[in-house]
Amino acid sequence: MLEINNLNVSIGPVPILRGSALTVNTGEMVGLIGPNGAGKTTMMRAIMGLLAAQSGTMSFDHYQLPATPPQDRARIGIGYMPEDRKLVPQLSAEENIMMPVWAVDIPDYHDRLKWIYDLMPEVREFRGRSATSLSGGQQKLAALARALMMGGRLILLDEPSEGIAPVLARRISEILRDLKSEGMSILIAESNDHHCADLLDRSYRIERGATHPA
Repeated sequence: MLEINNLNVSIGPVPILRGSALTVNTGEMVGLIGPNGAGKTTMMRAIMGLLAAQSGTMSFDHYQLPATPPQDRARIGIGYMPEDRKLVPQLSAEENIMMPVWAVDIPDYHDRLKWIYDLMPEVREFRGRSATSLSGGQQKLAALARALMMGGRLILLDEPSEGIAPVLARRISEILRDLKSEGMSILIAESNDHHCADLLDRSYRIERGATHPA
């Protein structure tokens, strides 16, 4: 489904990704494991088109991602949950989840929202609350719900368990297990695989911007 080869990405004059490569096959959960500063977030931002690649290839099915505008990557079914959540504080949880619907054409969004709430009933409970009134773990759940709204085929999760209470980290692991059982393709970046090791089909280590199969 997703194939990346020899990817080089710099931020300003600083090289971050150096010849990185990875694949995510349909229905797989793949880990991207490495310490802070190794290049995990840069990889995900490059996949989403938020950072430009200097060289290398990225394909998603028959789409060549470097030639696909960032907004169209959501249209073809790629969702992204950033590490810092990036919720709009002035909006409610549900309004944040609906942002992809307003930005791109998601024709089945009513059914998709119901599916998300069935998957995460706790999000339904706090859907009317402002983003700023949510705990860190609840914000992670809302950000995951937003990623699922646009990511009908592949979701990218950047440190989903970072900075939240252990009980909510376990809850996110339960949700990921349910998503995997439904055949969702997932790329998950973590500093370590403590919370997701039993879910991963494969993983890559990333160090100093270079990836290696684990």
